[in-house]
Amino acid sequence: MRAPSFIVWVACAALSGVPLRAEEPAAPYRSADRGPGIATSLFGTYVEKGELLVYPFYEYTKTSAFEYKPSELGGVGESDFLGELVEQEYLLFLSYGISDRLIVELEGAVYAKGEFTKAPDDPSALPGTLEESGLGDVEAQLRWRWSRETERLPEMFSFFEVVFPLQKQEVLIGTSAWEGVLGFGVIRGYRWGTIYGRASIAWDGEDSKIDLGEFAFEYLKRTSERWRFVGTLEGESDEISLVGEAQWSFARWGFLKLNCGFGLTEKAPDIAPEIGVVFRFGPFGG
Repeated sequence: MRAPSFIVWVACAALSGVPLRAEEPAAPYRSADRGPGIATSLFGTYVEKGELLVYPFYEYTKTSAFEYKPSELGGVGESDFLGELVEQEYLLFLSYGISDRLIVELEGAVYAKGEFTKAPDDPSALPGTLEESGLGDVEAQLRWRWSRETERLPEMFSFFEVVFPLQKQEVLIGTSAWEGVLGFGVIRGYRWGTIYGRASIAWDGEDSKIDLGEFAFEYLKRTSERWRFVGTLEGESDEISLVGEAQWSFARWGFLKLNCGFGLTEKAPDIAPEIGVVFRFGPFGG
């Protein structure tokens, strides 16, 4: 699908979610898994009006078929090769519910380390191994709920993300040019669980090109007051992964997130475990 057509589809789909007259509210069971909040960019995690989420977490990612051109890593050559990349990141995620329609997010890798191993068939003068560490990706996001779920329609939302160019010199960590993402998603609750789908288009400031961005299909189920489970199929282009997550709510103000992604295609990360704790503050502002 061409990018302009996708934008039109997103706009029409989003506007169709704004009812012209009052709709019958959805039955309570439809939001039993997720509550009344707006979906954040985290798996199975929602934030309510006036609520602040603070999520420090650690993520490890190993990609044994990391696609690269030597010129992208400081060498000479435009041919594609498949090397190995291991990344470790200590990240902080913040999300605040400005209203019952709008939330804002900020996420950054406070410390990131990348270890690259050159492909055996790469004849370039690129070193056999490269290592970098420091500040990783830093991004902000706005999420807008077009309409709540009703008995006839799913919940609909859009999001806009910007990635800041804070690493001009590094090639393995961080971002060297502005990037932007525009996406649209839907959520529908059932007695057997909640399904969530989203798709996006992405703009890369380095080459000023628009492409289809990341997509995801998620299943969320609350099994008790303490436990929720998430299964997600997500990907971008030819990199598709399956992610499983368990959430343990140990108190009203916090819950533990444990997840792990597994690559389903050659160029997707082989494995990507993540662990962290979400702290809830508020609601603020009455």
